[in-house]
Amino acid sequence: MAGKLGIYIHIPFCRSKCDYCDFYSLAGREDRMDDYRKALTAHIRETAPLAKGYQVDTIYFGGGTPSYFGAKRVKEVLGEIQRRFDVVREAEVTVECNPDSVDKKMLTCLRRAGVNRISLGVQSSCDAQLAALHRPHTFQQAKDAVRAVREAKIKNLSLDLIYGLPGQDMEGWKQSVEDLIALEPEHLSCYGLKVEEGTPLYLRVAGGEILPDDDQQADMYLWMVDRLQEAGYQQYEISNFAKKGFQSRHNLKYWLGKPYIGFGPGAHSDFGGRRYSFVRDLDRYIQGVLKGGGIVDQSELIPQRERSGEYLMLRLRTTRGVEEWEYRREYFMNFDPIEQKLAEFERMGWAVWEDRRWHLTPKGFLVSNQLIGTLLEIQEKEALDSLLPRLRRARQEQKP
Repeated sequence: MAGKLGIYIHIPFCRSKCDYCDFYSLAGREDRMDDYRKALTAHIRETAPLAKGYQVDTIYFGGGTPSYFGAKRVKEVLGEIQRRFDVVREAEVTVECNPDSVDKKMLTCLRRAGVNRISLGVQSSCDAQLAALHRPHTFQQAKDAVRAVREAKIKNLSLDLIYGLPGQDMEGWKQSVEDLIALEPEHLSCYGLKVEEGTPLYLRVAGGEILPDDDQQADMYLWMVDRLQEAGYQQYEISNFAKKGFQSRHNLKYWLGKPYIGFGPGAHSDFGGRRYSFVRDLDRYIQGVLKGGGIVDQSELIPQRERSGEYLMLRLRTTRGVEEWEYRREYFMNFDPIEQKLAEFERMGWAVWEDRRWHLTPKGFLVSNQLIGTLLEIQEKEALDSLLPRLRRARQEQKP
């Protein structure tokens, strides 16, 4: 039986750079769009034979702003994937878009090319907050974009929203959530604002700009979880909510440790037991693919023991969580010390055992980094304790 594979295409072009963005994206480089399309299609042709025996069931165009790259270029890259890989008929094909760079004609072109899911970066329904982030659109443009998605007959729409923004209070956050619910998307991704070093927002905060504090953000998060549940959106990951049948199949590959191949500068892959990434340099990537040269930034073989840590770290981001015999079967490790700690978390209201699986609660998700870090320390100690007897036996067997 063929394995399932995801494909990620990074489109690094943007009309403008948002103040909080730490992704590899570039404004003012439209002159390289056609060369980049050539590099992507060449890289896809070169890589496809390595995936023989795999069926591609998710394709994701992320960025940057893929819609700014243009429907024609996206269509050509997608067509190359469809020709070179074994893409299943029901594959989920997502394109990230900004509201200012889509219209019905463009979206209809994408749908006819095979795109069946749009992820729209709205972020807030308050124009003042959007302007404070240097987002290139208004909320009215977001509403127009949603209407264009529906008129183009695309039936799977995800909207992005951020809490903890400059000038945002609880009432403003509630209004944004209600405004996005009213747009009736199938999926919502709701993230807490992260202030990344090196971004304009980092400099603004360092200069004294005040953002909602941790307690305020926690209140925003917990209210949102309850409100979205009430509105029919089931939480399936820390920041992701979906109506029944509309979970992001591509993003679930990351959280469930499934294989995927990335293309483009800064793109990551996890394929063939190896994790690797490409250089965060548009010109070097184009040059390397089209004319020869190194484009790999990092590459490492991931031992099964390390995968056991990823199992805890990634699965506990989801409401699917972890399961004892799944863990024992895959990694041949003792689950008991981990379960004992999860039971402690349950008493604190941070975790729950249901349907024979452990997963974090919304309150647990708020402190998930600390909780998962504790579990990883327990796992490391358990691995060391199991290794020591084998080392002692090996030394005894070597004695004359």
